[in-house]
Amino acid sequence: MRRPVLLAGAVVASLGLSACVQTRQVADLQFTPPQGDYKLLVLRPDVSVGSVTTGGVVEPRADWTEQARSNLVKALRDQQAARGGKTLVLEKRDGLPGVPAEQVAEIERLNAAVSQSIALHKYLGYDLPTKRRRDLEWTLGQEAVRFGQRTGYDYAMFLYAEDSFASGGRVALQVLGIAGCFVGFCAPNVGGGGQLAYASLVDLRTGEVVWFNVLQAGTQIAGIKMGDIRSPEGAAQMVERLLGRMKPGREIRRVQAQKARAQ
Repeated sequence: MRRPVLLAGAVVASLGLSACVQTRQVADLQFTPPQGDYKLLVLRPDVSVGSVTTGGVVEPRADWTEQARSNLVKALRDQQAARGGKTLVLEKRDGLPGVPAEQVAEIERLNAAVSQSIALHKYLGYDLPTKRRRDLEWTLGQEAVRFGQRTGYDYAMFLYAEDSFASGGRVALQVLGIAGCFVGFCAPNVGGGGQLAYASLVDLRTGEVVWFNVLQAGTQIAGIKMGDIRSPEGAAQMVERLLGRMKPGREIRRVQAQKARAQ
């Protein structure tokens, strides 16, 4: 009588192999993570959370999105408080004294366009002829420099996060697919939810994007969560995965390695 349970466990275990969490950083050659008495402005996180319907379409949920954004703001504050420096994490666009909300929105839109270009080129294989075999060479231009001069901050950090969770119908569809394996027909793996997030650091003194990191987390098993940013714990986990260990640029790492070998 225990054999069906063991078979079901084996099917789920094999499907679980498709679950993964990965990050990948890229930085300016000469980038060194901010340290000392720096001033960092963290812009309002751009967040979208939805439900994966039975048919596989992600339907945005405003209530989930606002909860996740609130959790991410708190997680960013907690995480950056341990880093040193002077940091302000914006919860709203009008939260920056002396700077109109529309100007904050403009720098967010500019960064969104540049970040999408970085993600497409560096992570998704859509090569740009002018960016081949190079490290991070993107800029927000003089608009970012003027923004830094007006705000008095040295760096701006941007975070984009999207998350999705399988609906009851989606979970039920996969349960039926797994059950079919017992009668000799396994339905195609319908997949569950997943996360995509990226963070970028912009030097407001030059306008250059000096550091970028992408997080991807997902599973082919509907109903299995890879971290839930609707909860404080899940949001803290995402922030730590993205920002917990900020690596220096390739040239800086090369010099550090040379010094280590010489000791």
